[in-house]
Amino acid sequence: MGPGSLLVSGTHLTEPVFRRSVIYVIENNDGGTLGMVLNRPSETPLVDGLPEWSAVCSPAKVFHLGGPVKLDGALCLGVLRRGAGIDDVDGITRVDGRVVLIDVAAEPLDVAPLVEGARIFVGYSGWTFGQLDGELLRDDWMVFTSRPGDIIAPPQVDLWGRVLRRQPQPWAMLATHPIDVERN
Repeated sequence: MGPGSLLVSGTHLTEPVFRRSVIYVIENNDGGTLGMVLNRPSETPLVDGLPEWSAVCSPAKVFHLGGPVKLDGALCLGVLRRGAGIDDVDGITRVDGRVVLIDVAAEPLDVAPLVEGARIFVGYSGWTFGQLDGELLRDDWMVFTSRPGDIIAPPQVDLWGRVLRRQPQPWAMLATHPIDVERN
């Protein structure tokens, strides 16, 4: 599993932070794993903290909850436009393919023409070395390949279900798993 992989929560994970979550892996090495929960929009509009980023982060003009770690920091993921070059652009680092990590201190007007869209995350999801391996062995997570559109999917999209539906069986069938089994 490397940068650009998706961790999709198993149906038995019920804690609010990770229930039906889709995590984009930014880094996975001997130091551990770092990622962002893609499908947890907050209620806080970007204009309340980083108003200059609202146009770049359209249509989801809210902060997203990247995970339970370091909730006092902001990270930005973006999707480059096809053919956009970033070799001479400060504050943009390629993660995988067209997905980039953008420094929120960068000038949004310089970034906007280069990206299809972006998301700003408060906090992140992290695992120390070996910790995620144990969770994978317990089937807490399924690992799949991401698509650039996953990063900037509109908040109303059921990203968990969408990622599962594009997988072969038996994973695709999990997309129909009810949110609350007791109400089924």
